[in-house]
Amino acid sequence: MKKAKDIITSGRVVYAILVLAVLLTVIAVGLVVFRHMGTESSSDSEHKSLVIVESGDTLSKLLLDQGFTNNDVLQIAKVLKSDADITSLRADNDKIEFIRLDEAEPVSKIVIIPSPWRQVEITCTDAGEWQCKTVDIERDTRAVYKTGEILDGDSFYLAGMRAGIPAGILAEVYDLLAFEMDFERDVRAGQKFSVLYEENFSDGKKVDNGRVLAVEFEALRGNVKMYRFKKSDGKTGYYDENGNGAIKSLKRTPINNAKVTSSFSNSRKHPVLGYTRAHKGVDFRASTGTPIPSAGAGRVVARGYNKGHGNYIKIRHNGSYETLYAHMSRFAKGVVVGTNVKQGQTIGYVGSTGLSTGPHLHYEIIKDGKHVNPMTVKLPAISNLGKEDKEKFLEYRKVLDDGIEQLEKHPDWFIQL
Repeated sequence: MKKAKDIITSGRVVYAILVLAVLLTVIAVGLVVFRHMGTESSSDSEHKSLVIVESGDTLSKLLLDQGFTNNDVLQIAKVLKSDADITSLRADNDKIEFIRLDEAEPVSKIVIIPSPWRQVEITCTDAGEWQCKTVDIERDTRAVYKTGEILDGDSFYLAGMRAGIPAGILAEVYDLLAFEMDFERDVRAGQKFSVLYEENFSDGKKVDNGRVLAVEFEALRGNVKMYRFKKSDGKTGYYDENGNGAIKSLKRTPINNAKVTSSFSNSRKHPVLGYTRAHKGVDFRASTGTPIPSAGAGRVVARGYNKGHGNYIKIRHNGSYETLYAHMSRFAKGVVVGTNVKQGQTIGYVGSTGLSTGPHLHYEIIKDGKHVNPMTVKLPAISNLGKEDKEKFLEYRKVLDDGIEQLEKHPDWFIQL
């Protein structure tokens, strides 16, 4: 993948615009961009052995296997706790590298690697005291751009995977768009979408994916755009092209990928009672035991059982909005009346209690005491940008859009961040 110049720099919008101008000039004269290559080097005199922590491994066990004494183990554990805040090892995640000056020599250096971007180096002084230091690994972060199109019979995930978007990025995009879209009803063949997201490299090799920087989807209700932006107070959020908060206070679809089996209606024939009455919410089919996340931050104001809803929870989000979740198989531990919950926090689990023909979530939104359709009600944003931040955002968005325009023309390029 080719490198398309550094045109996005957090907190330096004016500089980014100037660099963008240079980029466009370079493109105009036809100069060839370059590849970023990683190099590796190692000392021939050192002997290194890497251990991947497995289930049942402890720091004591691994150190004793390498010839350390019990006293060494105690000192190393103490310094790790005090200086690196490491008290245990994680199986299938942490790695430990043991370095010797020669294969026959005792270990002279221990390197604990809890993540690709952080390592803790442990050495022994001439006085026999163990010490450690934390080293942050510099990331080579690149912004890449992927586009996709919904085909007949597609789901968003299938179309996204076909476009080469990683599953984790797709899940994050789904969560962002779920504030604006009903993926069961709003996805149609012919719709196009795009994602600008980060990829993190080390020594020229991709390690993991970073953050979603921008999203666009041709939704039925209109084109949806979101941009990631850091405000002057250091807080980061997603905003539409005008700088208004793109993350709403409530989600239309609490459970991702759940199929709508019954819509909001003023006259629906009840599947159990057999007569027509209002259906004041939306039903989402899901298997028993599926976690139910809160659609927004708020406080639990009711939790109990009744004949119609079965096990249910009601959450008050502000002075205007409440949500209700019904037919639960059980409640989440610790979620009781008076509990403050975060958006996305599990409050219970899908079931079929009350008047229900099968496992599903019945979800209601109540606005100012009146039930409204979760799929069509206009939801308030959590926060919009102030005047100063909005001006910076609009400049930054212009830079981002210009960069995306270049990546659309050259899909094999990336933006160095």
